[in-house]
Amino acid sequence: MTVQYRGHRSGGPAEYPFPDAPRRRPASWDDDPPTEEIPVIPPGPVVPDWSRLPPAQPYQPTTGFLPADVDVASHAVLTDEALVRHQRATPTEGWRLALYAASGGRINPGQSAHEAARIELVHRIRRPLPSAHRVAVVSVKGGVGKTTVAACLGLVLAELRGDRVVALDANPDAGTLAERLTGPGGPTVRDLYEDMPNLASVAELTRYTRSAGRLHVLGSEQEPAMGEAFSAEEYLEVTSLLERFYNVIITDSGTGMVHSAMEATLATADSLVVVGSPTVDGANRASRTLSFLADEGYRVAAEQSVVVLCGDRHSPDVDRALIRSHFAARCRAVVDVPPDPHLATGGRIDPTLWRGPTRDAWYLLAAHVADGFGAPSPTPPAPPFALPDPEHG
Repeated sequence: MTVQYRGHRSGGPAEYPFPDAPRRRPASWDDDPPTEEIPVIPPGPVVPDWSRLPPAQPYQPTTGFLPADVDVASHAVLTDEALVRHQRATPTEGWRLALYAASGGRINPGQSAHEAARIELVHRIRRPLPSAHRVAVVSVKGGVGKTTVAACLGLVLAELRGDRVVALDANPDAGTLAERLTGPGGPTVRDLYEDMPNLASVAELTRYTRSAGRLHVLGSEQEPAMGEAFSAEEYLEVTSLLERFYNVIITDSGTGMVHSAMEATLATADSLVVVGSPTVDGANRASRTLSFLADEGYRVAAEQSVVVLCGDRHSPDVDRALIRSHFAARCRAVVDVPPDPHLATGGRIDPTLWRGPTRDAWYLLAAHVADGFGAPSPTPPAPPFALPDPEHG
C-alpha cells in the first residue's frame, strides 16, 4: 500500500505518514516516573600486570645530545654542552653571513666547515699558559723567511691571546724583525741591556719596545760590530727580564747555529720552529738544521719542533708533497705557508693584507705552538757557554 504524505496543511492536523504502525506514547501519559535512584557501583582497583612488560633496557640516548658510549651516571654529563640543545653558530663570513644579515637573523645557515675549523684553531691558540714560554725560530740558512715566520707568529699570538707577547730580534747581523713590524729606527736590545738595573716595571720596559698591534717588538742592534758582542750571558739576562713581564717570548735567532746567542737560545727554548722553503736548497737546509740539533744533544727538541715551509720561493717542478712527508716523519708538525704577494715584498707586514690561505697557515702554526703550552720542556744538554766551576778548576 502506498501512502502519500502531503505534509501539514493549514487549518488541520498533519497526517501521520504511516497510519498502520503503532504509535509510541510518551511515558508521562500513562506510566509514573521512577522514584528511586539507580545505584552506581564504583569499579574496583585495577592491578597492573607487570609481568607483561618487557625487561628494563639501559638508557640509549636518541636525542643527539650525547654519544652512545657516554656514562650517563657520571657527573660529567651534567654540563651545558651535554644538556642544552644549542642553536647553530652564527656565520661570520661569505654568503652565509650575507643571508643571515639579509633575513634579519631569521635564516641561519650555520658556519661552513672551513669557518668552524678556523674557530677550532683559535680555541687551540687560546690554550691556558701556566708560565712564561720561550719560542725559538731557527734556521741554518738565511733568506728562507725566518724573520717573516717570527713576525707573523707573534702577530697572531698577540692578537688572539689575552696575555703579553714580545718578539725579540737576536740576530747579530743587523736583523730586520723590528723594521718588518714597526718600521726603521727606535731603541734596540743593546739599549735595554745597558739600562736593565733601572727597569722594575712593564711601563719602564716598554720604553725600549715598539708595538705592532698588540705585539711588542724588541729590535736588534743595527751596527754589526755591536751586535756580534751580544753574548750568551747577555741574552740570558735579557730574556730573564722579559719573562717577568711577558707570557710568550719569540726569538728570531738570526742566521747560523754556532754564534754565542744561538747557544743560549737553544738551551732555554721551550719550543722550536725550524724554517725552510719548498725548494731543493731550502728543504735541504731545514733538514740539516734538524740533524744539527740532534747531533748537538737536542734530539727531543728537534722531534718536538714545528717545521714551516715558506712558499715565497717555490716552483711547480718541485714535489712539495714529498718534502712535507720528509719533515712530517722527523718532527711534530709541518706547516706549508702558501705564496703571498704582500709578504713577498719584504716590506712592513700588515695582517689585514694577508690572503685567506696565508692567514689559515699562520693560525695553524700558532695552534701547533700553543699545543706545547704547559708541556715539559725538552731537556737540553749542559750549555757550552757555562762558566767553569772555580772549585773544580
